[in-house]
Amino acid sequence: LFLAVAVGRAQVQQEPWAEAREGTSINITCSHLDVTANSIQWYQQRPHQPPQLITRGFGSGEQAVPEPAGTLLIATDRRSSALRLSRPRWRDAAVYYCAVSD
Repeated sequence: LFLAVAVGRAQVQQEPWAEAREGTSINITCSHLDVTANSIQWYQQRPHQPPQLITRGFGSGEQAVPEPAGTLLIATDRRSSALRLSRPRWRDAAVYYCAVSD
């Protein structure tokens, strides 16, 4: 299964799944083919819940993500981003989505 989401002219692509041991950091990556997007968002969806916005980035670089604890990393060319969960816990098991918008 490969996840590809089209948002207007923008496209994002993610790996279908990732796995980590509790307490071991993990990067969840996303490619954005439209670098003109203004905002890059990451969502977390727990079972039987709607997706919840967990962070949004407007430039390149790193920014802290409070919950789940981690970092949003946006490449200098803005063609990719990663959500790094620094010490994932069992309760952080969820579906994570990235999205871009103007």
